[in-house]
Amino acid sequence: MSGVEEIQTHYPLGEGQIADFRTNGFVRLSSVLSDETLHHFGTEITKNVSQLNKQTLPLSKRTTYKKAFIQIINLWKKSEVVKEFAFGKRLARIATELMDVSGVRIYHDQALYKEPGGGFTPWHADQFYWPFASEKCCSVWIPLQDTPLEMGPLAFSKGSHRFNFGRNMNISDESEEKIQAALDGENFPYVEEGFELGEVSFHCGWTYHRAAGNSTDRPRRAMTMIYMDKDMRLKEADNEHQKPEIWCPGVAVGEIIETDVTPVLYDSRICDSGR
Repeated sequence: MSGVEEIQTHYPLGEGQIADFRTNGFVRLSSVLSDETLHHFGTEITKNVSQLNKQTLPLSKRTTYKKAFIQIINLWKKSEVVKEFAFGKRLARIATELMDVSGVRIYHDQALYKEPGGGFTPWHADQFYWPFASEKCCSVWIPLQDTPLEMGPLAFSKGSHRFNFGRNMNISDESEEKIQAALDGENFPYVEEGFELGEVSFHCGWTYHRAAGNSTDRPRRAMTMIYMDKDMRLKEADNEHQKPEIWCPGVAVGEIIETDVTPVLYDSRICDSGR
């Protein structure tokens, strides 16, 4: 099977993996994507990141956020090859089954490349940035190389998706300090492990996560997609990041987030030819 074909095929989930996701707020899945698939699509993703990156400041002169990674959003709009990856049914179906919904839309994709010597990513929960009326949303994190601890893999606070503290905090030095203290106070287990090539993780919108800095001389290359229930409705914005003009154009509060840039990627009610 070619990498192009694999991204459309079914990855069978076990009941234990689904239970882990719902109980812990995240799950790590092994051998989801082959070396061939990751090489084929990763080469194109990296090419686009290089072309689109506008960051010119040295690390020493950047904010904590800007030190953490190079961030390029919605690469699928720039490349048909990346679009094929970002819209692939394999990962979208996993998200659908983990969240127990009938299908998912993409909210957006983003490449997150931690440069050699790049800084840590502070504690945060992604859903702070999203104008979603329910918690039926998640992210997939896909490393494009073996990612040992020294490279800054994604780390999670186990069970923290049910913890309400800090949900009004963006990624910052303050979030790192205050959320760390709050999680410690509640004794949430900290899960930090390297990722093998082909292994990916899915985490809930409110799961707290972070990443250490990259102490190697190689970039930590990762691609992510954000999935939401295909029937997700827009809520009133709580902060400037949730304003719908860019991410939900033409959608009114209370309406389903159904736009040209948030298509349905997988619908369980429609026969999946890649099953």
